[in-house]
Amino acid sequence: MNFLAHALLAGDSPALIVGGVTGDWIKGYLPGVLPDDLAKGVALHRAIDSYAESHPAFQRSRSRVSVDRRRYSGVLVDVFYDHLLAQNWTKIHHQPLNEYCEAVYRSIEDRLDELPISSHPGLILMAKEDWLTSYAQIEGIADVLARMSRRARQPNPLANGEQEFLADVDGFTSDFYEWLDDTKKFCQLWQVE
Repeated sequence: MNFLAHALLAGDSPALIVGGVTGDWIKGYLPGVLPDDLAKGVALHRAIDSYAESHPAFQRSRSRVSVDRRRYSGVLVDVFYDHLLAQNWTKIHHQPLNEYCEAVYRSIEDRLDELPISSHPGLILMAKEDWLTSYAQIEGIADVLARMSRRARQPNPLANGEQEFLADVDGFTSDFYEWLDDTKKFCQLWQVE
């Protein structure tokens, strides 16, 4: 769900970026059917997800979500963090957001044939609708949450979940920057091990 954060945290390697962005579509043991370099990106994605779940700032963000949506708080926080990342992109990365996102989409397109066919529709739609850039606007994350709500197998409160973010923008923002700083360091160490 937090595709933009996974791309950023993967660093400059196109293979790690592709593996990081596509990690939610890849199930099972690694490398599985993937080339080793893409499998490493998926492994980093999984490591980031595990790290986030135990990080104090991420846990604080989850606790900011109302009881009615608490079961989905991890998903919501992922989306909120991508919103904050896109919205504050110029403070975090030197390349303009639209150029960065276009490069991510090109990297995915270049490796699409090496990814599971089941991931293709979502990845193609991501580029076509420019999901990553759309996260900069509150309407973009509202759209993401509405689509996720419709795709889920059971009724859920994800639609209109952006209201949780709007109720405590400062709190989520503070948590996000703490989480991002620590997670960047975690990823740098992970890549040299």
